[in-house]
Amino acid sequence: MNKRIRELKAYPMDRLNRAKEELRRKGVKIYDFGTGDPKEPTDERIRRALCEAVPEVSQYPTVKGRRDLREAVSNWFKNRFGVEIDPEREVIPTAGSKEAIFHFPLVFLDTDSEKKRVIFGTPAYPVYERGTLFAGGIPHPVELKYKDRFLLRLDRIPKSILEETAIVWINYPHNPTGAVAPISYLEEIYGICRENNIILCSDECYTEIYFKEPPPSLLQVGKEGAVVFHSLSKRSGMTGYRSGFVAGDEKIVQEFLKYRSSFGVASQDFVQQAAKVAWSDEEHVRKRREIFKKKAEIFDKFFREIGLEFLPVKATFYFWVKLPEGVSGEDYALHLLNYGIVISPGEFFGKGGEGFFRIALVPTVEECREAVEVWIKAHKEFKL
Repeated sequence: MNKRIRELKAYPMDRLNRAKEELRRKGVKIYDFGTGDPKEPTDERIRRALCEAVPEVSQYPTVKGRRDLREAVSNWFKNRFGVEIDPEREVIPTAGSKEAIFHFPLVFLDTDSEKKRVIFGTPAYPVYERGTLFAGGIPHPVELKYKDRFLLRLDRIPKSILEETAIVWINYPHNPTGAVAPISYLEEIYGICRENNIILCSDECYTEIYFKEPPPSLLQVGKEGAVVFHSLSKRSGMTGYRSGFVAGDEKIVQEFLKYRSSFGVASQDFVQQAAKVAWSDEEHVRKRREIFKKKAEIFDKFFREIGLEFLPVKATFYFWVKLPEGVSGEDYALHLLNYGIVISPGEFFGKGGEGFFRIALVPTVEECREAVEVWIKAHKEFKL
C-alpha cells in the first residue's frame, strides 16, 4: 500500500458519518450540523434541465467541456466580478471543485526541483494537504490566528521558504471558519506570490453564500499566475451533481487541461446542461441566501445567549465557535452526540482548530429551531 496513504488519518467527515450511523441504529433523532451538505432542494429548473439532457445513447464527454457551458461561466464571472474570462482558453468545467483541487499539484509540482512546497492555512479543508502528499510535494501548513481573522499571512513566512514554494492555497470565504478576505488582502498576497514565482490558487466555492457585501475574487486583482476554483455545490445546492470550474491564467489552465484526461474526470454532458442553467440564473441563489440568513440569525442569537464566542458570520453557512479555556472540541462534540446533535470538532480541520467547533447550517430552518431547544439542555448538562 502507498506509504503516503498509510500515514494519513481517516478523513474527518468519514468519522462523523460512522458516528451518525451509530445514532441512527439507536433510533436517536439526528440534527446534523457536521458535513456541509444542506437539505434545501435543488431548483426545479436545474433538475429538469438534467433530466431532459439524459441521452438515449451515452457517449464519452470531453475534458474541455461544452462550449455553451464555458460561455455561461464566462458571462456569470463577468457579471459577478467584472472580469472577462475567455471561454475558449481560460476556463475548464470540473467534476466539482474537490477533484480539481486534489489533482492540481499532480500537474504543477516538480518533485525533482527545489520548489516543491505547498503553503496553505490551517485549520483547513483537508484536500490541500492530501493533494500535495499524493503528488509527492511538501505540505507547509501555516496556523491561522483568530486575532488575524484567520487570514493567511505570507508576509510573515521566511523568504527561504517562499523560494521553495510552488503553490499557495487560499480559501476565502473560508472553510471551516467562515472568515472573509478583503480585496486589499488579495492584492497583498498576490503581489508576494508574483515576486516569488508562486502559483496562487484561490478556492472560492463559498463566494455566493454571503449576507451583506459580496466577497471578491482573486481574478479581480490579476490573472498572471492566478487560478480560481468554483463550484455549484454550495451556490446552487448541487453537491450530488459534482460540477464546478477552474479559471484563470491561460497558460496554467491550458497546461491543466492537457493532463486532465489522464484523471478521467470529464463531467457528464447532462450534468453540464444542468450546470449551464445554474450559472445562468441568480434568483435561486438569492433564495438560498435568504434561507441561510434565517438559519444564521437563529444561531447568532443562541450562541450569544449561552455565552459562546464566535467569528461573526458574513459569508458561508458555517459558525466557528470558541469553547471555554480547557474544553476540547472533541469532548464537547461527543457530549452533544448523546442528544443527537452532530458538530465538527475544530481539531478535525488541523492545527489551530483546537478549542473550537464548527457547525454547518445544514438542517432546515424549523429543524434549526428544534435543535436549539435540545442544545440548550445539552449545554447546561455539559460540565465546563
